[in-house]
Amino acid sequence: MAEITAKMVNELRAKTGQAMMECKKALTEAGGDMDKAVDIFRKKGVKASLGERTASEGRVVGVASTDGKAAALVEINCNTDFTAKSEPFLALGTKAAQALLHNPNLDVAQAAEVNANATEVAQKTGENIRIGKTARLEAPAGGKAGLYLYGITGKIGVIMTFTGNPSDDLIKQLGGHIAFARPVGMTRAEVPADQVAKEKEFAVEQAKATGKPQQIAEKIAEGKMNSFFAERVLLDQEFFNAQVFKGSIANYLKQNGVTLEKYVRIEVGQS
Repeated sequence: MAEITAKMVNELRAKTGQAMMECKKALTEAGGDMDKAVDIFRKKGVKASLGERTASEGRVVGVASTDGKAAALVEINCNTDFTAKSEPFLALGTKAAQALLHNPNLDVAQAAEVNANATEVAQKTGENIRIGKTARLEAPAGGKAGLYLYGITGKIGVIMTFTGNPSDDLIKQLGGHIAFARPVGMTRAEVPADQVAKEKEFAVEQAKATGKPQQIAEKIAEGKMNSFFAERVLLDQEFFNAQVFKGSIANYLKQNGVTLEKYVRIEVGQS
């Protein structure tokens, strides 16, 4: 059996919020396997909030075409937030995003002009400047592309494409929702099947643990799965600003006569 170290216990405690002795017990039961230890807590109804991976500093920069037909996002990274706020760094991000907007096949990180500018900014700041994640979306025929940037931190950007003609306010509202709600996909079909199966298994086991027979436990699990999807799937989620609209994202879009075709959310340091 793997040695259960204090570092492992602290890592599991950070992920689950459980007491140290409970974490040590779960790790011992799981043979030192962190994922299995998390699953042990999940089966007991504990919501595991897996720690975010360490994020480097940087900004997400975006641009949209004036005709509303396309939008692009580029993440640029550096070593300090001081540099991330600087004019040369942000100008590099804007130039990279514009290059991608006008050339959908461009490998931004390898583009000669972008590389030359990145080298120049690195020499000015003394920091490691690099291009991170990129995305570009083009609107369907008769549709529109939209852009949302979270201005307070500058670290989150969302691009979207629609069938129909969404208002600027709808683009802003929906972009804000996606930025903060962090859906894992637009529809239920986009949630990994193994994740859905595991969640249903947890729900059934939790119901059976209260003495419910298998058939009843399955029905209870169905209700919990609806809640599971409502937390993770964009169209199932409740719109985040009840003062603007009270209901699901699907109904918000329907009321405004548009269909969301695609979206991409990029946040500094997140996969």
